[in-house]
Amino acid sequence: MKPADDSLRPWELEKSEPGPDLKVFKSRFDWRINPRNRHRLKCLVLESRDWVNIVARTPEKEIVLVKQFRFGRGEVSIEIPGGIVDAGESHAAAARRELREETGFEGENWSYLGASEPNPAILDNLCHHWFVDGVVRRHETEFDAGEDIVILKAKEDEVKKMISRGLLRHSLVLVALGRVITLPPIAALP
Repeated sequence: MKPADDSLRPWELEKSEPGPDLKVFKSRFDWRINPRNRHRLKCLVLESRDWVNIVARTPEKEIVLVKQFRFGRGEVSIEIPGGIVDAGESHAAAARRELREETGFEGENWSYLGASEPNPAILDNLCHHWFVDGVVRRHETEFDAGEDIVILKAKEDEVKKMISRGLLRHSLVLVALGRVITLPPIAALP
């Protein structure tokens, strides 16, 4: 096996063209030059504001989960609360807002778990992961027009069973959960 080569360089940007506005994303096409062979490639980039997701734990040590329909897969998905950082909003404020809006829960003991790149092949944003311990339900939910959410709570062992059985498999949710609990092997899909 050859040793890693650190001489890999960014691809030169020749030009950018706006693409269609896709509501949640804006699209653009970047024309890039491969430094290895000078091949010119038209690349799709989806521009998005950053996202947040929240691992929220109750005083009873239950993780707050949300169950909702996801258009991309055409299926109901079990996840943790999360959403888009609004323009001019910090990701910390967005995490608090999204948790309150989607679940009615609030808490005081927040910890930043870091960020991950949702898909750097086509997306330009980050997903910021947050943990809050000791959450209590203090509000009614405030769903937007595109949300229909059922709130669940599960002990850590139950969450692990959901992952093992393939009931909880959203990659960004698994990243956040993996920074708080030890994850089991993820179930293979048929």
